[in-house]
Amino acid sequence: MSRRDAYIETMKTQLDELNAKMGKLEDKAKEAKKEAREKYTEEMNKLRQQSKLAVDKLDEMKTSGEDSWDAMTAEMEKVRDAFIHSFSYFKSQI
Repeated sequence: MSRRDAYIETMKTQLDELNAKMGKLEDKAKEAKKEAREKYTEEMNKLRQQSKLAVDKLDEMKTSGEDSWDAMTAEMEKVRDAFIHSFSYFKSQI
């Protein structure tokens, strides 16, 4: 497996794990009181948008050329880090 394929697989695994954890948090948020549930729903929508952005960026990386690989890697890590940060913040609020 090439370095590129290994990187893409690692990112995919991390995103899949975050999305699975996000699903568990969503279930937990559904148990909250109505006011809190509305806020959690809004935050979950933001997390879903970040998740989609990360998955889209990963798909873009899969088709990128070697000449843009380094720039794509840096962008992917920023998107992933923002998603992780948002997820962690949301998790701390529940």
